Amino acid sequence: MEKRALRILEAVVDEYIRTGEPVGSKLVQEKLKLNISSATIRNEMASLEQQGYLEHPHTSAGRVPTFSGYRLYIETFMPEHELSKEQKEQIDSIFEGIDASTDDEIIEEAGRMLAEVTKCAIVTANQTSRFSVITKVEVIPTGRRMYMLLLITSGGSIKNRVCRLQFDLTNEQVQFFSRFAEENLTGINLENVSDEFVESLSSALGSYMMMLSPLIKGVAEMSAEMVKEQVNMEGEANLITQFQGHEAAAMIENRKQLTDILTNAFSGVNVMFGKEDDTFVVSNSSIITSSFEKDGHKAGGFGVIGPMRLDYKKIIPYIEYFSNKVTNMLSTETEDEELLAIEREVDDSE
Repeated sequence: MEKRALRILEAVVDEYIRTGEPVGSKLVQEKLKLNISSATIRNEMASLEQQGYLEHPHTSAGRVPTFSGYRLYIETFMPEHELSKEQKEQIDSIFEGIDASTDDEIIEEAGRMLAEVTKCAIVTANQTSRFSVITKVEVIPTGRRMYMLLLITSGGSIKNRVCRLQFDLTNEQVQFFSRFAEENLTGINLENVSDEFVESLSSALGSYMMMLSPLIKGVAEMSAEMVKEQVNMEGEANLITQFQGHEAAAMIENRKQLTDILTNAFSGVNVMFGKEDDTFVVSNSSIITSSFEKDGHKAGGFGVIGPMRLDYKKIIPYIEYFSNKVTNMLSTETEDEELLAIEREVDDSE
């Protein structure tokens, strides 16, 4: 496509994003300050319409972009845009103020801040737990035949569950389970606590199997719950200002579908329009996704949800920078955990 036609498309999309009103040739001429007549611009706009990038709503003299026009606009002009040094420093200072000690808290807080910055709804898919290993399992008596299981992971997550046993445990049996858990569960990846693994551990309990195997099963159930992908949405109120009531409600109620889009998205920044996918909740909408990593593996992603008339030049650089920051923070935490583990080994050897 000729450079002039692309500039006209850019002007139409920019102005439509700003006003929400169909854009005419005279306004494009004013914006671009091209040394060509408005009639020539109208011809270019008519050509863009024939190619499917613009459309002519009703009897209006102006035109609006189609999802194909948005797609071409994003692919052509987004590489030219990135956050300024001041904007990056502002985000860096916000992240420095995050009071978070676990992966989950870092991701949740980042999603909340991204919603504030973009003024959009943010859906977050968090899969970091599947990279975590068990660091500690404790059993605490709480009453007659009642025991609380405490599970702590390398990601800083803590989960507990109350188990009812058939027998009261002696102090010796409680201590035996603590030693058994330390020897057989510490360092095990949460994803590897399978049914077969649980059966092998239960058999290894020997004469204590009948009394203590329910505790092993409890650890397995908690591990399975922690591995499940966590879904969170921030800034739901922003949907109400961007969509009609029933459309906003559909977005909120169908967050699982949005999470599937996040999970299946390629690395980097991706944009999907509702009109491109029949299963999308609202056709006149878009979702901008960007994934983050932990230890070099995809660990989740953020999705910015809004109408097709989003300010892509502003939002895409923001979501990309936020994702990179989260990746760096998760990686830093992993390095800190490895250093702590080395220090513990040194202390033990001494």
